[in-house]
Amino acid sequence: MKKTIKNLKNKYLIFKCRLMVALLAGILGGLRAAAAGNGLSGINEATSMVTSYFDPGTKLIYAIGAVVGLIGGIKVYSKWSSGDPDTSKTAASWFGACIFLIVAATILRSFFL
Repeated sequence: MKKTIKNLKNKYLIFKCRLMVALLAGILGGLRAAAAGNGLSGINEATSMVTSYFDPGTKLIYAIGAVVGLIGGIKVYSKWSSGDPDTSKTAASWFGACIFLIVAATILRSFFL
């Protein structure tokens, strides 16, 4: 009699463990399915957020290019006024930096949008 009660308790514990594992697997599967749907909406939201930053970003790069151009113009003018022989080299480097900033902003905008 004691052996049958012990066997019944063991079978009940085994059944209980299997039931818990099955419920846990079902819950985790449901969470995974729910997370997959949210992942897609998250990617779409991130894409729209990144593309919304391009307009202010390109304007910021244009502003930086304008400031670099002004500073370069002042530097070239001061070298030209003092009679420095490599004024044309300085002018070309600053002009190239400004052109690079403007072209880089335009290319990045057209590449990503």
